[in-house]
Amino acid sequence: MANDDGELPKDLKVLKAKDTIIDGKRFKEKIKATLSDGRVVAEKSDESRELYNASRYGTILPDGKLQLSLLETLYLIEKNKLELKDSKNKLIDFDSFLKKSSKLEPNMWIRYCVFKDMRDRGYIIKTALKFGADFRVYDRGVKPGEDHARWIIYPVNESTSMTWYDFSAKNRVAHSTKKKLMMGIVDDEGDVTYYEIKWIKP
Repeated sequence: MANDDGELPKDLKVLKAKDTIIDGKRFKEKIKATLSDGRVVAEKSDESRELYNASRYGTILPDGKLQLSLLETLYLIEKNKLELKDSKNKLIDFDSFLKKSSKLEPNMWIRYCVFKDMRDRGYIIKTALKFGADFRVYDRGVKPGEDHARWIIYPVNESTSMTWYDFSAKNRVAHSTKKKLMMGIVDDEGDVTYYEIKWIKP
């Protein structure tokens, strides 16, 4: 994007066409990964290691390869950072992987909208299944292992109804894990509105 004088911002002048920006980091080559039995594993490389070190995508396996979640994989494909192939060496694009992953994880698209929005905003977002929630989210600049997550987030379609019991149960999970409760409401266009929930004693 040029400024009023038609000049490009300094940091974009040196950006090459093949470069990809993820969380403020420039990556020159796509990470190569394979989908097999519902698992996505990226090859051992400097790029995959840097992706993990910079923003905590995935989990480093004992052999040095990077295992990614389905949501992380979908996001990195959309950002043109990841080249994913199946066990037959066939390339898998965004739409194909969304279809495949939706069969493996319930509510995939709604969850992806929240995941993508949080990553785009610069937050590290990880699964929180052991807490009984969809996601845990860290403050900007904080990485897992350095400090605790600040929020747990439940993605919800705007047309979904929720009982008081469900709502109360989610709040109890947040309270027991000493995290703030947030609801990510996803509309039909995939836009997300967040509501932080707090209990107030009368």
